[in-house]
Amino acid sequence: MLKYLNFNQKNSPKKLELILNVRKSRQQNQSAIVKKIINNVKKNGDKAVIMYEKKFSNVKSKSKKLKFSNNEINRISKIIDKKLKKSIDTAFTRIKYFHSKQTYSPFKYKDKFKNELAYKYSPIERVGVYVPGGTASYPSTVLMNCIPALVAGVKNIYLTTPAFGTSVNPAVIYAAKKCGVKEIYKTGGAHSIAALAFGTKTFKKVDKIVGPGNAFVASAKKEVFGEVGIDMVAGPSEVSIVADRFANSEWIAADLIAQAEHDVFAQSILITDSKKLIKSVKISLKSQLSNLPKKNIATKSIRNYGLSIYAKNQKKILEAINTIAPEHLEINYRQDNDIIKKIKNSGSIFIGKFSPEAMGDYLAGPNHVLPTSGSAKFSSGLSVNDFLKRQSLIKITKSGIERLGPSVINLAQHENLEGHANSVKIRLKKG
Repeated sequence: MLKYLNFNQKNSPKKLELILNVRKSRQQNQSAIVKKIINNVKKNGDKAVIMYEKKFSNVKSKSKKLKFSNNEINRISKIIDKKLKKSIDTAFTRIKYFHSKQTYSPFKYKDKFKNELAYKYSPIERVGVYVPGGTASYPSTVLMNCIPALVAGVKNIYLTTPAFGTSVNPAVIYAAKKCGVKEIYKTGGAHSIAALAFGTKTFKKVDKIVGPGNAFVASAKKEVFGEVGIDMVAGPSEVSIVADRFANSEWIAADLIAQAEHDVFAQSILITDSKKLIKSVKISLKSQLSNLPKKNIATKSIRNYGLSIYAKNQKKILEAINTIAPEHLEINYRQDNDIIKKIKNSGSIFIGKFSPEAMGDYLAGPNHVLPTSGSAKFSSGLSVNDFLKRQSLIKITKSGIERLGPSVINLAQHENLEGHANSVKIRLKKG
């Protein structure tokens, strides 16, 4: 079921990149449709949002209420299962504590000319959080996207999730209330991204949009970038697992399946120096998949995009890791320290046999919103910093401009920007 790649041959990294690119190329670009949706919402506001929600969600409701009332939020959040409520509370505490360690301190100093130079931080004012899935949606998505904003000091967090004319997952509402979300809207899809970006009679216009979604949502976020900020354009989820001959093949198979059940486009990869482990994992995969509720999704994912990579030594293992740049990376390898030190590209790293990626998905503490499709080569997971703006402060003294001004004039004239040069010259004239 897992495709096989011998990574010890010539041009192995190129072969691996070709395999990885197959998945990327099959994810459809929805930009043409999405542009029409965005323009319609921008022009017609709530009316367009309701029209698209009915169309794409097959909703026949005559309601025009796009927002949960405070009474609805209070009522729905109270019907959550007690065990689930306790688990959300535990996750909230752990995630918030981890993110509280990420806060940044401003700084200020004077140079030898007594010029004052500083850096300060201020939170984004309004953030929109997209939570997909309606009744199948995830409270963990709410926590991971709202908590770093909360810790950063964002005062206005707005959330939207598909629930127009249908029931909603009480756990999502409870998690949103716990995170201090100001308003919760009832729609999903690209039209909701447009509504958050431009504002409507119901939707508040935000400054940044975060949260996962399908191809339409991802495309919409890409289209509205510039009007608003976005976290990232994320693709389907993925995991790479590095394991040696001592690893438990059943545990490895379980972790590969855990990622595969997300989406038919999810990708699960095993990297190992043991051919025997590859065979054992394949056997365990077939056994475990037969009893999985989401068997069809996971099977398609593993059959189409699952991969086992045989790499004979640590050098080759590291080359494979850094070529893939996986969203999630599990290290189930006895000499893990040697490998961890040299990993350049990965969203999040799970170390040791008792650290399945699922722990990070829910309540370990670090954020589970991570770069996908190789973007870990240039980006990182969601953090408090994503909700903070950094501003530099510059105060130049008279002696400072007298000593440094001539260099500015030289540089400006070299770049043929005489206006720049003159703005300094005029201050250097003897008064």
